[in-house]
Amino acid sequence: MNIEIIGTESLGVRGLCCFVTTAKQRILIDPGIALGYNRYGLLPHPFQVAVDERIQKTIIQRWSEATDIVISHFHGDHIPLADANPYQFNIKKITGLNLDVRIWAKDLSHLHPIEEKRVESLSAILKNDLTSAGGTKQGVITFSGPVSHGGKRNNPQTVMMTRIEEDRVFVHTSDIQLLDDEAISQILDWEPDIVLADGPPLYMPNKLSEKQTERAWRNAKRLSREVGTLILDHHLMRSHTGVKWLKWLSSETENRVICGADFMNAPRMLLEARRKSLYRDMPVPAGWHESYGNGRVSTDHYWNLAKRIYRSMKPDDHR
Repeated sequence: MNIEIIGTESLGVRGLCCFVTTAKQRILIDPGIALGYNRYGLLPHPFQVAVDERIQKTIIQRWSEATDIVISHFHGDHIPLADANPYQFNIKKITGLNLDVRIWAKDLSHLHPIEEKRVESLSAILKNDLTSAGGTKQGVITFSGPVSHGGKRNNPQTVMMTRIEEDRVFVHTSDIQLLDDEAISQILDWEPDIVLADGPPLYMPNKLSEKQTERAWRNAKRLSREVGTLILDHHLMRSHTGVKWLKWLSSETENRVICGADFMNAPRMLLEARRKSLYRDMPVPAGWHESYGNGRVSTDHYWNLAKRIYRSMKPDDHR
């Protein structure tokens, strides 16, 4: 089994997209990414947009290669969108591509109204009916039933977790935020060797109670004690507080606790957390975003400028 983490916060975008290759299947999970539209009162920096463009190209390539596509839920940073803004993954980019791919989705009877509309548009545009996979087993893939999005009881929004078994067991789970004890128990019952999960949204302290923060830490420790390689990213890595949280967790276990960039042996590019400093280090002229949206400017200048900045950094600076 080979696991490629494609797009997540430590790699510069929002999402939790990965591609798993087994002997007989090529499984693309959560094929969508996004950038926070407005953070600190700032639109995405052009360097963020440049990284986003390049990761989108990888997702398109993996979509063309996939035998199976898995959608954990239908939020805009996890799927291609028919109504995408310039910083999200537009479904037009994969329309007509790999028409026979199997698309497995969370239980379609557990949809939020916005998700219902997105399922309809995805099926119509892709000309491919999504299969409701929650609670089923499909070859080497096992899907969970609906678990709570963000650990909120009586929350109509749910997600689906995925287990893949070959020479080892890999589990992907997005947006549980380590806040649902039952979801953590399900993961451990699956006896995984590697887990890719999102962590708590520490970048929103006003929306995360002290009790929830404690629960996330307790559940993270449960996983870290039992899982050989625990990869935590997505919401957790949207702030430097999350980076410190991950380091503290790693210090309390003998197992491997890392982020997606670490797993891919790539530099950490915490661009969502660094948006203010990106604007300071690489100023953006007025009107750039409107021009980009209209196709009048590219990200090439910022891509080349940022590459020079990152080359000058020592490896530990990325950490």
